[in-house]
Order: sequence, then C-alpha cells, then structure tokens
Amino acid sequence: MQRTLFRRGALLAQKAAVEVSLLPMSAPLQPRLDRAMSSVTIPPPKCMLRPLEVPFRYLFGPGPSNVPPRVLAAGGRGIIGHLHPEMYEIMNDIKKGIQYAFQTQNNMTIAMSGSGHAAMECAVFNTVELGESVLVAVNGIWGERVAEIAERMGANVHIMVKAPGGVFSNGEIEKALAKHKPVLFFLTHGESSAGLAHPVDGIGDLCRKHNTLFLVDTVASLGASPIFMDQQNIDILYTGSQKALNAPPGTAPISFNERACQKMFNRKTKPVSYLFDMAHLSNYWGNDGQPARLYHHTGPVSGFFSLRESLAILAEKGLEESWRHHKEVAGYLWKGLEDMGLKLFIQNKDLRLPSVTTIAIPEGYNWREMLQYIMKHHNMEMTGGLGPSTGMVSVRGMLKF
Repeated sequence: MQRTLFRRGALLAQKAAVEVSLLPMSAPLQPRLDRAMSSVTIPPPKCMLRPLEVPFRYLFGPGPSNVPPRVLAAGGRGIIGHLHPEMYEIMNDIKKGIQYAFQTQNNMTIAMSGSGHAAMECAVFNTVELGESVLVAVNGIWGERVAEIAERMGANVHIMVKAPGGVFSNGEIEKALAKHKPVLFFLTHGESSAGLAHPVDGIGDLCRKHNTLFLVDTVASLGASPIFMDQQNIDILYTGSQKALNAPPGTAPISFNERACQKMFNRKTKPVSYLFDMAHLSNYWGNDGQPARLYHHTGPVSGFFSLRESLAILAEKGLEESWRHHKEVAGYLWKGLEDMGLKLFIQNKDLRLPSVTTIAIPEGYNWREMLQYIMKHHNMEMTGGLGPSTGMVSVRGMLKF
C-alpha cells in the first residue's frame, strides 16, 4: 500500500513539474532571457551546419596510412571512462602488444597520448637535464627535430651530420661518443624523409661502453623492418601508431629499459613537461608497483581502442611475416619503378626502408606539379620529401591491410 502511494505521489509530482514548465513566463523574467539571448553576436558558422564530408584517398605518403576496417571499427566503439577497470585491462593489453612489437621485456612500456613527437619529447625530457651533453645523428628531418627539442630544453647538443640518406659507421659513432661524452645518443632507424633503414647492430654496445643511453626512432619502420630492442641493447625505443601499424594518428608506443629508468628516476630536477613526466605516466600505466592508478590526464580512449586492435592484428600475423610481407611488396614496387626508368634515392637495397620508398625526382620535372596531378587525377597522396630532402625525392609509402 505504501509503495502504491509513493508511486502515485511521484507521478503527481512529475505531472505538476511539467505543467509548471508550460506556464507562461512572468513579465520580469522574459526580458532578462531576451537580453541574454540577444547577447550572442556571433552566429553559428555555416560550415558547421553542413554534414561532415571526407574524401577517400589512397595514402601513399610517409604517413598516416589507410586504416583497415577492423581498426576503424574498434575506434568507433562506445566510450568508457579512462580510469575504468576495463580501460586498465585494455591498456595492459596494449603494453603486452608493444613489448611484442619491440621485442622487449621492459616493464616501463607505455603508449603516449599524442603522435610520435610526443614520444620523442618524452624520451628527451625525461632522460636529459639542463646542460647535459646530447649527441644526435642527423641524416634527415628527425635528427634535426630531436636536436632542436634537446636544445630548447637546455641540453648541450652535438650533431653528426650527413646528407639525407647517409649512413653513420659504428666507428664514426664511437669517435663522437668518446669526444662528446653524451648522456644520450639519438639515431633514426626508419628515416622516412630519405627512405633509409639505418643499421643498428653494435651501436647499443658502444653506447654502454661509453655510459650513454641509446635512443632509437622507429616511427616509420616498426612492423615493416626488423628491430630487436633487448637484443640490440636499445635503451629507449619509440614509434607512432599511424605508419606500418595502420592505426589512426594520436598514440605513440615507447619503452624504457632499466638503464634508462635509473637515469630517468634519479634526476636532480623535474622534467620540463608535466604531461610527459614518466614519474606520473608510469603510475597511469600501472608500471610503478603502486596499488592504485591516479589521475594524471585523460587518455585518448578511442585511440587506445584502435591501437590495441592494430597490435592484435600484428600479433596474429606475426612479426616475421609482417617483415617478410613488407619486404616482398616493396621489392615489387622497386622493380616496377626501375622498369619505368625511375631512379630510387637509396641505391643500396639492403638500406632501403620497406615501408617508405623514395624516388629521385627526374631532372626537368616540377615535383609539386607531379604530386598535384597524381592527387587530382588518381586520389593518391605522395609527398616531396621532408626537411633537408624536400624537393630531392618523391616519398611513397605502402597501402597495407
């Protein structure tokens, strides 16, 4: 009986609330609302009143890549809270997927909330302090970028420079390590601006000999060209989601080994960035041994869904098969281009990046006009180099599903 009366009372209250809301406004209230509404002087933009239109393009540039339907579907799933237990489970899966892709057992393995640049800055900001020596190998745009990042945060930056696509010998690297005594040495494994897959073997050993952390960029190469973080003694390794991993841009896997953690967590000063502070991010990813994960920032939930799915596809396919597939398809492309009379920028096949092919611009041709024609008539994106290689090469990635 009491329940029935309670329900009736609730229904009457709801009805009364509706009736009150339908009553005409009082005279004093109406002018106040009119004045508030009239204070909006900027009208809704016309472009926002139209539906979103996105053309289909074949993304044959250095990135982002076309995203397969399975990864797109994962990113389109319903949002959950970034601190929900289910989200932590997904983040744990991502960590395991990155460890497989990197071939590492490092506990300090996460995905940055941001593009490859986020991981690049995270690596430098956390391991380098004001005035410390940093050595950077520059043979394309990414070495230039890391040198500028380190310089901006107050490091004493030394650069080794070669023309785009040039290779540094281990002897040259050791000589520079001995001279500059850096705390960090940076090398790009997959230099997308030149189409180069730089050799890595032996460099990690040299860095250990000279008490230097070895930082490697694999944004354009991970999943396409072999890399073995633990076996090759790489201290810090990072990549991006949007290249050979075939996920949307916006997440960047990164891993630190114990040597890097010792340097990173025994700093005299805090890192210059709060967002990229690994003392906080290690907790956010459950890597610091603490029982609870505390709020640090709101991670890209949909981006993590997509990244997890792309790492799952890589695990199902297998790293070795992915490397073989990229090499095989790149070989067909290289032969076809050369049969057309075109010259590849990296002449040594063993040094070519399977995921990004660079074509030397033929003499007498305007590279911008060529790329504009290809986009206009074939919906294909290609680029004309990056940084120091701009105008020297046409950069073509691979469509891979």
